[in-house]
Amino acid sequence: MQVLVLYYSKGGNTRKLAERIGEGVESVSGVKALLKSTQEVKKEDFVDSAGIIAGSPVYFGAMVWDLKRVFDEYVVIRKKMENKVGAAFATSGDPSGGKETTMISIVQCLLIYGMIVVGDPMDATGHYGVACVGAPDEKISDNARKLGRRVAELCKKLGL
Repeated sequence: MQVLVLYYSKGGNTRKLAERIGEGVESVSGVKALLKSTQEVKKEDFVDSAGIIAGSPVYFGAMVWDLKRVFDEYVVIRKKMENKVGAAFATSGDPSGGKETTMISIVQCLLIYGMIVVGDPMDATGHYGVACVGAPDEKISDNARKLGRRVAELCKKLGL
């Protein structure tokens, strides 16, 4: 079973957060994290994954154009994504930089794809997903691992 950790990263911070999430996915026995940038991902990666955790830096309070492009282009496989697990993450350069609105823009796409969307667990922050300003520190890295683990465990429970 695999979980796709999909991200766009210009400066490297979103990629670093994606890597921490991937560690959490792989902490669950029998689940593999497939880390792919928006430039590398293929439709098959979506279809072959039990879950997708998608992340973006904040661009004008929403996901970056290239992540939205992927969701738009792959809409033809939308029915194959129904009842898979989805989650979101975001990075910004400013403490009030729109991380929650960015995650909501990702969550909207996951819902339109018919996915079961979860936020980060209560022992993390219990909100929309994991987010940070700049590179993830140890606390954020721990929360990212918790989000990855939560999605992987749910995929297993659902038998995806």
